[in-house]
Amino acid sequence: DIDLRVKWPNDIYYSDLMKLGGVLVNSTLVETTFHILIGFGFNVSNSNPTICINDLIRRWNKEEGTELQPLSADCLIARTVTVLERLIDVFQEKGPNGVLPRYYKYWVHSGKQVRLRSEDGPTAWIVGIDDYGYLQVHEEGKGVESVHPDGNSFDMLRNLIVPK
Repeated sequence: DIDLRVKWPNDIYYSDLMKLGGVLVNSTLVETTFHILIGFGFNVSNSNPTICINDLIRRWNKEEGTELQPLSADCLIARTVTVLERLIDVFQEKGPNGVLPRYYKYWVHSGKQVRLRSEDGPTAWIVGIDDYGYLQVHEEGKGVESVHPDGNSFDMLRNLIVPK
């Protein structure tokens, strides 16, 4: 029930306020087999400089009158790997459409407005991700286009995207 969110392309946030962690995925195709390397990191117990998972658990306990125990790093890793294994099974069985509804349920971008090309550029709304994992935006009168990060051309904190 703690408001954890996914920020495209690879950040894990508390609400849409503070970064708690991130995920990196590297894949290669060798003949007909995909090899995927998944790395993830979470701020479990370090309150500074932002916030950690155990801060959120303490806050939850105080607000809700519960006694949830703080998480240890090894417990979080075990739980994460268990959930990841289930998601991989669903993906292998149903493809992207098997996991995207759950992804969209937790992402911070639904209905967010951004500017394209410059801070004075046209307004667009984030609508999803495409088949290649790129962010899709809808610019009124122009339809949906895919964009992707490229250094300074993609600044979600300033709601600025430069399409490629």
